[in-house]
Amino acid sequence: MGFRAPPIRSILTQDTSSVCSQCWRKLLRRPTPCRQPFSNMSSSRHAVAVGKRRNSFSKDYFWTNSTLRETLGQSLARSRRDIQSSIASARVGTAAPARSPEQPEHAETSEDVLPHRRRKRRRELESTENTEQSYPIALDASAQLADISSKLPQRSLKRVFTTYLSLSKPRLSFLVVLTATAAYSLYPVPGLLAPAATATPSLSTLTLFFLTSGTALCSASANAFNMLMEPEHDAKMSRTRNRPLVRKLISTRGAMVFAVACGALGTGALYYGVNPTTAFLGFTNIVLYAGCYTPLKRMHVLNTWIGAIVGGIPPLMGWTAAAGQCAHDGTWQELLFGENSAGGWLCAALLFAWQFPHFNSLSWSIREEYKYAGYRMLAWVNPAQNGRVALRYAVLMFPVCIGLSLCGVTDMSFIATSSVVNGWMVWKAVDFWREQGHKGTARGLFWASVWHLPIVMVLAMAQKKGLGERVYRSIFGYADDEDDLYYEVGQFEEEEEKVKAVVERGSTA
Repeated sequence: MGFRAPPIRSILTQDTSSVCSQCWRKLLRRPTPCRQPFSNMSSSRHAVAVGKRRNSFSKDYFWTNSTLRETLGQSLARSRRDIQSSIASARVGTAAPARSPEQPEHAETSEDVLPHRRRKRRRELESTENTEQSYPIALDASAQLADISSKLPQRSLKRVFTTYLSLSKPRLSFLVVLTATAAYSLYPVPGLLAPAATATPSLSTLTLFFLTSGTALCSASANAFNMLMEPEHDAKMSRTRNRPLVRKLISTRGAMVFAVACGALGTGALYYGVNPTTAFLGFTNIVLYAGCYTPLKRMHVLNTWIGAIVGGIPPLMGWTAAAGQCAHDGTWQELLFGENSAGGWLCAALLFAWQFPHFNSLSWSIREEYKYAGYRMLAWVNPAQNGRVALRYAVLMFPVCIGLSLCGVTDMSFIATSSVVNGWMVWKAVDFWREQGHKGTARGLFWASVWHLPIVMVLAMAQKKGLGERVYRSIFGYADDEDDLYYEVGQFEEEEEKVKAVVERGSTA
């Protein structure tokens, strides 16, 4: 292809007076040979291109320009992929998965993207990473698992397992199991102060297995019911919009079957493997979380107090599980209100009070998302009261930890060590209340609460009543004390006299 030379030049070479008007018109219509080629294409390639269809000719012709090839090629590839994805989603009948902020809309190699677009995309990725790092809470574990599940093959076993695991909120369920296990280990076993470590009677390992598995299943059931009741509201929040029911990775019927099955199996494991009282507490937790806390979130700010009760029940479950092995009758009155039941209620109070500084600081940081989703939280309904409540329950940690020592659950040294950690929490809560969450005080209180709970629980288990003395005697042995020797001899003589009296009574009868 080339330029056509202007017809005036060919006419000017002739005598205009000798050319009639009819010949003049013929000369104007006559094509002139190409003098200057427009493209660098060889004659053989030009012949091949001319022999092709119209569409391929236009594409091959414009593809010689690198700028047009990049821009037009990307737009054509995008439109083709959009059409294919829409057809595939229409066939499958499911909505396309939500795109995460880190992933571009269409995966492209660095060679196909212009330099200024690569720089722009790099800046966007850096800003997104900075936003995630500054986000006050960790990304939702259910959303992360759902994102992994969406990338797996449709009928793979791993996809099914990951999807159902995301329904259980594994991070929250793991925390619930840990609190129940910690209270189980804190129960004062009567024979704990035996001389030899190998002769020390301990709580049943099988009971601990049923406790942990049953508690985990009950927690998974409650969390699945929670997701079933509010998928349209989860879609409005950035931390929950990728959950499996929001992305249609599992049907509502499948999630309902999973929730009911986990609830039945968890309650059954606690009933047959632990005791009926612990099973009743586990079932009550499911009802409170799914039936009271979840709908109340959109009605009144008292939902936070109901959620705190739900968080305080698992330690009480661990306590009743341990108490059932040492009880005389094993009734619910003895396990919940018996002689050694005060320690279980104090562990429950510790978890109940801890959740207010933890959640109030967390909800303040994402209060706009809660407001947009329609959840009534103190963080945006009454910010001043939000700070006061967090401070009030942070101060309540002091008498709860002191009560654990006075009731004989921990040694007296626990008062000093726990007061240091509780003082740190109160200090952050005072800043949070004074600044009403601003100037980074909400983030400071949140991370203080994250570290506070495991430190206090570990200190309580390490300073359990009589544990230090038992470890010391197992290492260094007993001292030769004459008083202890006389006491043992006198006790032996009394028991011998009792046996003789029983034998004499039997012989006279």
